[in-house]
Amino acid sequence: MNLDAVRTFVAAVDAGQFQDAAAALSITQQAVSKRIAALEKDLGVRLFTRTARGTHLTVDGQTFLPHARELLRAEARADASVRPGRRALRVDVHSRRIAPAVLLQDFHRAHPRIELDVVTLDADVHAAMAAVEAGTVDATFHAVTVAARHLPAAIRTTRVIDEHHELLVGPRHALANARTVTPADLAEHRIWMPGMAPGTEWADYYDELAAAFGLTIDLVGPVFGNEALLAEIADSAQLATLAGERTRYLWPDSYDLRRVPVRDPAPIYPMSLIWRDDNPHPALRVLRDYLASRRAQALDIEVWLPPWGQ
Repeated sequence: MNLDAVRTFVAAVDAGQFQDAAAALSITQQAVSKRIAALEKDLGVRLFTRTARGTHLTVDGQTFLPHARELLRAEARADASVRPGRRALRVDVHSRRIAPAVLLQDFHRAHPRIELDVVTLDADVHAAMAAVEAGTVDATFHAVTVAARHLPAAIRTTRVIDEHHELLVGPRHALANARTVTPADLAEHRIWMPGMAPGTEWADYYDELAAAFGLTIDLVGPVFGNEALLAEIADSAQLATLAGERTRYLWPDSYDLRRVPVRDPAPIYPMSLIWRDDNPHPALRVLRDYLASRRAQALDIEVWLPPWGQ
């Protein structure tokens, strides 16, 4: 069904005369008549009766009118669903607990009129980048472990988050009361991070971290979720784990878990925003500018980065 003809039919009904409909649509009266005639032929019914006093809807025209209006509304919704600036900016944060999700929530508070569609693809950097390239999402946050020259031609990245680490321990752990700990302090303790998938950029990062400071990062054990992990750590004098300083965890007060900053040097997990350079969504530029303004200024402390993050 020709939507221009449907639009002309609705305009003629609202205007009351073909001449007025032609003026509203910026076409000739002859074009209005031709479109209406083509629509009537397509439907096999008369939509208007024509008299010296103007045009009037037939019974079939009255029946078709609400459906015609709904067709035009559906067209507008379909257009808005994909047109940049009219649809929500779709951003992958990988997990709603970690720093990208926290920053994106801050962005929403600063720009409440920008509609966001926040998703968690649960993918490594390669799969997430492929989703950006395919247009599944407008942007994603990940650590980029390869040089820019090896990225797909349309992909752009910029580092927007330098996430510091905290040691998460229970009250009976030997480091529970420390104000800060160093990577060297952690070498004598078991850092438990079960379920970390090999081959991902975060697994590569922790392999580099462990090698640099002689850490023991234990990946053994079934994954029962964050709640179970926190309960195990709270009840242990030996177990500890590493968390980003902006990672959101909730636990009962009775756990008495401690978050101890890691310093001297401070390991940093670098994350970048990844997007297509030909993405015209206006909110994407606003997001990029906001993240650039929020990029944490370097603290006056020694830091450690993996070789691919330097």
